[in-house]
Amino acid sequence: MGAQPYRYLEDVALADIAFEAEGGTLAALFEACALATTEVMADPATIRPVQARRLTLDAETLEALLYDWLAEIVWLKDAEGLLFSRFAAEVEAGDRPRLAATLWGEPIAAGRTALRADVKAVTYHLFAIERIDGGWRARVVLDV
Repeated sequence: MGAQPYRYLEDVALADIAFEAEGGTLAALFEACALATTEVMADPATIRPVQARRLTLDAETLEALLYDWLAEIVWLKDAEGLLFSRFAAEVEAGDRPRLAATLWGEPIAAGRTALRADVKAVTYHLFAIERIDGGWRARVVLDV
């Protein structure tokens, strides 16, 4: 039997987009990650902050909380057709980290919302939050 009848092609179709974000506080980090996720999906300048949505989440770890936060933003795009261009987060890092946030945005509008990649999911691949001088850094990979 010879070689396999197929081969994998590297760097032809990229299914992931990775980013790093920083913030002086956990709240600023979560806001930066939310905006970075939005920028992958659409041009934030084409999303008017006309509707407010309040979210509260808690999780076992800060990493799980950030993951759930970003997954919720992707879910709102998929399930309700909503995108957000402004975020205000409050994060408590205690025994069970908590997030309370307000997101401002609007439904996707054909002809006005400049869509980019269709983010399907947040992944745990290379996912991390770490303390750095002056604050926090996160690394996130999105499946597109």
